[in-house]
Amino acid sequence: MAAIRKIIHIDMDAFYASVEQRDNPELRGKPLVVGGSPQGRGVVATASYEARKYGIHSAMPARQAIQLCPHAVFVRPRFEAYKEVSNKIREIFHRYTDLIEPLSLDEAYLDVTEDKLGIGSALEIAEQIKNAIKEELQLTASAGVSINKFVAKIASDINKPDGLKFIGPSAIEAFMEKLPVEKFHGVGKVTAEKMKQMGLHTGADLKRLSEETLVYRFGKTGHFYYNIVRGIDNRPVQPHRETKSLAAEDTFSYDLTEITDMELKLEELAEIVHERLKKKNLSGRTITLKIKYSDFKQITRNRSFAQPVGDLKTIVDTAKSLLMSTEPIGHKIRLLGISLSNFGEAQPKQKASKYTGQLSLF
Repeated sequence: MAAIRKIIHIDMDAFYASVEQRDNPELRGKPLVVGGSPQGRGVVATASYEARKYGIHSAMPARQAIQLCPHAVFVRPRFEAYKEVSNKIREIFHRYTDLIEPLSLDEAYLDVTEDKLGIGSALEIAEQIKNAIKEELQLTASAGVSINKFVAKIASDINKPDGLKFIGPSAIEAFMEKLPVEKFHGVGKVTAEKMKQMGLHTGADLKRLSEETLVYRFGKTGHFYYNIVRGIDNRPVQPHRETKSLAAEDTFSYDLTEITDMELKLEELAEIVHERLKKKNLSGRTITLKIKYSDFKQITRNRSFAQPVGDLKTIVDTAKSLLMSTEPIGHKIRLLGISLSNFGEAQPKQKASKYTGQLSLF
């Protein structure tokens, strides 16, 4: 019988807004919105908990947010600052384990089945990480602890902000049976509505269907639904994903319709890709933009260079140019991604044997 894993999911609380309030004392205690200007047609990227009391939330049009709270303070995102904080958070994680799978700047999975310090208790490790983030960075994080990634991620959202939730092996199936289908990670609005039209409102409803039926209705994802409602999720935490390209992408909780919001997201993704390239001392000859629309249609656009590139400005400018070539005005975008491939050395070639063509993502 396989050993039970100890998985922690760490999710920072209102990350962008919390960093802004930490760095700008005049913003503390005020309803803060990070995102588009209320004078424009942008949307809310993140809202502080003071702003959320007025009903402001991510994906809300900025104009609606200012109507709900006329005295809300709006600031533009500072991705470089958020990336710096994210790196410090990652350093804290590495004190306990090297099995870290970042999902974004503000969340990650950790496998602490065998932790560096010999603590043994995943709950204790999660508590120590939360305390370190609070004491060293003056920020709060929420943590979910369980035996697999799916349940740990859901658990981290239960007691936000500054929460800690453990869902043990004996409690997982009962927990999953009560979980609304829209809370399943990866189930979007369209799929959730399809499920409800089929009379599937909770995990218990999904559990009544055979695996064959779930696959017939939902494709390959049906296998995952069948297993997860039974508490089975064997996906490992992956600190190294073997790939021939370096990429970053994000699926949004709301559709992007404004060019400014799309470009802001591309800047954030480019920062992530650039950082990964620097760590590997790599550059690539091909930059690819990935777009998925609200109707799930997906396209890619790419541009190749005679010489390898890897500087942030080129990545950002190329991604934005590729975006504009798709004539995005009037479209609703639910996912954006940037990748670099066809690698070459960022520095003059010294040791050709150093690169094998199989590159780790993190």
